[in-house]
Amino acid sequence: MTTTEAAASEFESHRPRLFSLAYRMLGSASEAEDVVQDTYLRWSKADRSAVRTPAAWLTKVMTNLCINQLTSARAQRELYVGPWLPEPVFTSRDELGPLETAEQRESVSFALLTLMERLTPGERAVFVLREAFGHSHREIAEVLDIEEANSRQLHRRAREQLGRPRRHFDVDDAQRKKVVERFFAATLEGDVAGLEQLLADDVVAWSDGGGQVSAARRPISGREKVLRYLLGLGARPEAAQVRGEYAEVNGEPAVAVFAGRMLLGVIVPEVGDGRVSAVRTVINPGKLAYAAAQLA
Repeated sequence: MTTTEAAASEFESHRPRLFSLAYRMLGSASEAEDVVQDTYLRWSKADRSAVRTPAAWLTKVMTNLCINQLTSARAQRELYVGPWLPEPVFTSRDELGPLETAEQRESVSFALLTLMERLTPGERAVFVLREAFGHSHREIAEVLDIEEANSRQLHRRAREQLGRPRRHFDVDDAQRKKVVERFFAATLEGDVAGLEQLLADDVVAWSDGGGQVSAARRPISGREKVLRYLLGLGARPEAAQVRGEYAEVNGEPAVAVFAGRMLLGVIVPEVGDGRVSAVRTVINPGKLAYAAAQLA
C-alpha cells in the first residue's frame, strides 16, 4: 500500500464520525459532506509524520472549518425565507452514528438542532463536542485553541440558551410511531376529531420551503390554528396524488411524502404525553437532496 493509499484508508476509518460531528455542528448534511471533503484535502497535504493522534488532528481541523462555515451561514440564514429547519437524514442504518439512547437521539433531533441556531459558533462547537461526543473540557480547549475555563464558560452559556431538554425521546418508540401514523392519516383524511385529539394545546407547526416552494412564512401556534393549517393541506387537490411512507428521520418517527418516486417532503412530528406537540416539515427541494440520495 502506498503512502497516499494509507492516508486515504486512515481517513476513511474516521469519515463516519467526522460526518456525524459536522452534521450536528451545521444542521446540514450537504454542508457537512463539503466540510468533511475539505478536511480530507487538508489531511492529504499534511505532514502526517508530525500527527501523533489522527482522530484528534482531524477533529480539530474539521471543527474549525465548521465554525468558519457557521460564521458565514449566520448572515445567510438571517435572509432565509420563512423558518429555517435542519436537513433531514434517514437514520435507520446509523448514518449519524449510534442512536441507541435517548441522549444520542436527542443530539440529532430537529428540536435540538433548530434550537442550536441560537448559539454562537463557539458555543455550538463546545456543546456538540461535550454533549454529543463526550470530550473533556481540556480536549475541547485543545481543539478550539482556547483556555479550559473558556470552554466551560461557553458550555454553560450554551446550556442556558437551550434551556432544559423536553426529552420527548423518553416516550416509548412504538407509542410514538402509532401517534405519528394516526396524525398523518387524520391529516390526509381531514379527520377533525382525530386531529383535535392528537394535537397538544400549545402545538406549533413550522414549514421550511426556503422560498423555493409554497410554505407558511411564520410558525403557526395553537391547536386551532394548526388544525386549520393541516386541514387545508389535506384538502389540496395534490394531496390525493401523494403517498406517505413511515421512516426514521434524525432518530425519530417521521413521514416521507412522495409523488411517484420523487421525495416531496419530510414531516417530523414531535410527540410528548401521547400528543403531537410540534410539527416540522421540510419541503425545500435543496434540503431534501441528501435524503433523496439516501433512497436511490
